[in-house]
Amino acid sequence: MEKELNYNYQIVKQFTIATVFWGIVGMLVGVLIAAQLAWPALNLDTAWLTYGRLRPLHTNAVIFAFGINGLFAASYYVVQRTCQTRLFSDGLAQFTFWGWQFIIVLAAVTLPLGLTRGKEYAELEWPITLIIAVVWIAYAIVFFGTLIKRKVKHIYVANWFFASYILAVTILHVVNGMSMPATLTKSYSVYTGVQDAMIQWWYGHNAVGFILTAGYLGMVYYFIPKQANRPVYSYRLSIVHFWALIFTYMWAGPHHLHYTALPDWAQSLGMVFSLVLLAPSWGGMINGIMTLSGAWHKLRQDPLLKFMIVSLSFYGISTFEGPMMSIKTVNALSHYTDWTVAHVHGGALGWVGFITMGSLYYMIPRMAGKTSMHSTKLIDLHFWVATIGIVLYIAAMWIAGVMQGLMWRAVNPDGTLTYTFVEGVKATFPYYVIRVGGGLLYLSGMLIMAYNTWKTLSGTKTAVAPIPALATNHA
Repeated sequence: MEKELNYNYQIVKQFTIATVFWGIVGMLVGVLIAAQLAWPALNLDTAWLTYGRLRPLHTNAVIFAFGINGLFAASYYVVQRTCQTRLFSDGLAQFTFWGWQFIIVLAAVTLPLGLTRGKEYAELEWPITLIIAVVWIAYAIVFFGTLIKRKVKHIYVANWFFASYILAVTILHVVNGMSMPATLTKSYSVYTGVQDAMIQWWYGHNAVGFILTAGYLGMVYYFIPKQANRPVYSYRLSIVHFWALIFTYMWAGPHHLHYTALPDWAQSLGMVFSLVLLAPSWGGMINGIMTLSGAWHKLRQDPLLKFMIVSLSFYGISTFEGPMMSIKTVNALSHYTDWTVAHVHGGALGWVGFITMGSLYYMIPRMAGKTSMHSTKLIDLHFWVATIGIVLYIAAMWIAGVMQGLMWRAVNPDGTLTYTFVEGVKATFPYYVIRVGGGLLYLSGMLIMAYNTWKTLSGTKTAVAPIPALATNHA
């Protein structure tokens, strides 16, 4: 009964620590494969160290290990605080933690061994996808069960975003995961040809839309107002933002398949919805940034707000760049180049990484019963090291991408190609080296965060936070 009077901070603490740990692992693999693109001999002529094996490990580790562990931590924290009640089931919550870590370990073993379905962000073979489904159902029961037993009538907007991401991922995972097992370690998609590609990129882009966007907007709408000690700039805009975003995102996937066998009308539909998507995305960005109205001075002293507000700036950049790249004439230049890599990592490192780090820095001291992290100066150092790393990374890839696109389609008067492919590779080399430097800086920031987290949590027990007896407002 005593447990019911307190929030469950133990599960939040576990997911928080896992987020920091897997963030280091995922980014370390990212730096390694970036270095392999500059210096291919770094694969040591070993199959499980080759780029083709480690690249899916990197994307899975960053999205599903670092990213979703962070979303577990934030959603479990926010849903309790805003509903002013303990999680629906402590046992199921623990199951989601250990089940998710088990899935990550299985991915870390199978992907370097080359056991993969070959689908972007959905590489894991069928036995693992079934385990994911079981853990995800448990997650949904805990989250929605907590909403049902809430003590306040209103459902705060952050929980709408978390709820949409949980529901959408369920649908995406089931539909794209439909496969026919051949053996325990090999299966084949039930879809074929261009239909398989269409469903894959409906899944792939909405993994970005609902995991890497909607989920983290849940963080934005809770942690920025809390850290700034200001109300959300426009609660009405947050609701419009929510409904416009979740409707529009579902239709944008075909822009990944421009100039392919996909029917032209479907490509154009994806392009149109991608352009429409700019409006709700920027509405959310403006809402988050304008929450600091009357409190701009806090940005000078508060490194947590720096992480959070700069994350929204990168969100704005990425959600402008994405629709522009979906325009067919722009895509004709950018497709298959490192411009796409710059776009993806601007969103991943700047938007997803920074809002996650800012939110974790908010939660970690509260898990330890402290008022702040061990060192505010280290948070500030982390911010600047990581920011410089992002700028080096995406600027190098922007330049490399545009250069590649121009070189690949340059033709002589007689119609022959001006440059061979290898000349493009050679011209790209210095930018790959700069990318490695940017990645190393970003990884260094994660190591600084790990040290700061360890110093904050070491020697402390998980804090006990009492639930208010009378729920009158959002916590």
